[in-house]
Amino acid sequence: MTALARQSQTASQTVSEAKIEVSGETAAFAADVIAGLSAMPKRLPPKYFYDRAGSELFERITELPEYYPTRCEIGILTERAQDIARLMPVGAALVEFGSGASTKTRIVLHETKSLAAYVPVDISAEFLRQQADALRREFPDLAMLPVAADFSKPFELPASVHELPRAGFFPGSTIGNFEPHEASAFLRHAARVLGRGATFIVGVDLVKDTQVLQHAYNDKQRVTAAFNLNLLARINRELGAKIDVATFEHHAFFNRERSRIEMHLASHKRQRIKICGECIDFRAGETIHTENSYKYTAESFGALARGAGWMPMAVWTDPKKYFSVHVLTLKDEPPAPRPRPDLATVG
Repeated sequence: MTALARQSQTASQTVSEAKIEVSGETAAFAADVIAGLSAMPKRLPPKYFYDRAGSELFERITELPEYYPTRCEIGILTERAQDIARLMPVGAALVEFGSGASTKTRIVLHETKSLAAYVPVDISAEFLRQQADALRREFPDLAMLPVAADFSKPFELPASVHELPRAGFFPGSTIGNFEPHEASAFLRHAARVLGRGATFIVGVDLVKDTQVLQHAYNDKQRVTAAFNLNLLARINRELGAKIDVATFEHHAFFNRERSRIEMHLASHKRQRIKICGECIDFRAGETIHTENSYKYTAESFGALARGAGWMPMAVWTDPKKYFSVHVLTLKDEPPAPRPRPDLATVG
């Protein structure tokens, strides 16, 4: 991971030397793209799926008949909303890590009348603003305090919630997109954001029949494929590249040994692409690893949470045991930061 950091620095220098007019978040995107595509094997961080087009495609994925996680999690949250409300601190600020469309959050907000504020945190600033505006109309008595940030990195909460008790919400099994050691690091990071006495609600996808998993990530409408390929389209849009997206295809499969779904983009042919002045070569069949989605048992995730300083309070599953919702609490002081690689390099 230190090597990756060095590659990112080199990539940043390359961007500068090529006189590509990028700055701020775009420069970071360019550096991560060049570093990832220069690595062996090639990879891209999954956080970059979620520009406006990617966020909208993901919302379509959640409505697909093959994609069970959203239906299962919504069913659990709906059935257990009152239990969740009782487990939250009174007068708390609810911080959601990676809020997206806040669809599942609405279930919790409708039931938890004692909340003082909702703090959605999302990397897609435009999409976040749109969703926050809609939520203000729906919940006029609740303070809506959106934060545009990469939730996997340290960020500042709004000053108005500093003195409030806090609860966290992390649905969708996004925890599965981290490598296990990075998931542990994220749970420690969330503990530092939320503080002692916090409640943390986490959605976790469970180990299940391989065919169910295969169909969920290879839908008949190919929306998941479009979502994956949009990452290349985003590189074209934002970094001025001219990647022929049609020369890549979506691959998703279950890696049984590592208990994870892997998503890749495979090149149909030998080709060279240029990004910010940097040439990247592909062999025919070579892939870009874009995402992992780890599948846990309820017991293995509970052990992971305890190792990061959280105490399990409750866990619920759907009738088929496809998905689980865990409620954790932080009774002790948040764990001190450990030297870790950048969480955002997952993928």
